[in-house]
Amino acid sequence: MSPVSAAAAPPRADLPATDAPLISLLGSRALLFETAGQAMTLHDQQRIWSLTHEVERWPEVLEAVPGMNNLMLVFARPPQDIEALRERLRQAWAAAAPTVLQGRVVELPVVYGGEGGPHLADVVAHTRLSIDEIVERHSAPVYPVYALGSHPGYCYLGGMDERIATPRRRQPVLSIPGGAVSIGGFQTGVSASAGPSGWNTIGCTDMVFFDPRREPPVLLQPGDAIRFRVEKVIR
Repeated sequence: MSPVSAAAAPPRADLPATDAPLISLLGSRALLFETAGQAMTLHDQQRIWSLTHEVERWPEVLEAVPGMNNLMLVFARPPQDIEALRERLRQAWAAAAPTVLQGRVVELPVVYGGEGGPHLADVVAHTRLSIDEIVERHSAPVYPVYALGSHPGYCYLGGMDERIATPRRRQPVLSIPGGAVSIGGFQTGVSASAGPSGWNTIGCTDMVFFDPRREPPVLLQPGDAIRFRVEKVIR
C-alpha cells in the first residue's frame, strides 16, 4: 500500500457555499481574509495582491501579509467594530482589480529521483503514470510565485498539472533538506531550508532560496516565476 493517503483532504466545512469571502478573527488584533472556495487561481491571487496594497494604507493596519488566496491583517490595537471592518473588507475585495506583477522567471536545475527524490515511486503508484511522464508534466509549466511563507524564502506556487497531483503523506518526514522539490496535493514547491514535511519529495535542486547575508535575503518574490529544468532523472 502506498504511504500517501487515499484521497485529498475534504473541503473545509466552515467555508461558505457562496462567493462571499470568509473573514475570521485571529486573536484580538488580527483578521484572516480568505477567498471563497478552495480553487487556487492566479486571478484571485492577483486580486489578493491588489487588496494587500489597499489595506496597507488603512491607518489602523499595522501589517498586511498575503498568503495563498488569503490575507492576514494585523492591527495596532484591537478593532472596536469588527462587523464594520468585515464589511469594509468585503467592499474593498469587491472593488479589487487584479494586480499583475511582472517579475523574473528563474530556472531551477532539478535532479529527479534517486536519494534526492525518495518519494517519486509513490507519485508513480498514485498517479499510475511513468517516471518520464511525471517528470515531463512537472517540468513543463512556468510556475507563478503566489506568496512567501511556511519558512523564510519558501514560495507557494501555482500552475501544477493536476494529473500528477498526489495527496500529502500520512506520516510526515522528520527532515528534508533545503532544495527538496516536492508535491503535496495539487501544489508543488521547493524547500528553502531543512525541516519536516508531509509532501512527496520527487527531486532536488542546488538553488539557494534564502541567505541572510544576501540583500534581499530571499531569492524570489510574489510575481516572479519558477521553471524546473530537468538536469538528470535517476530511476
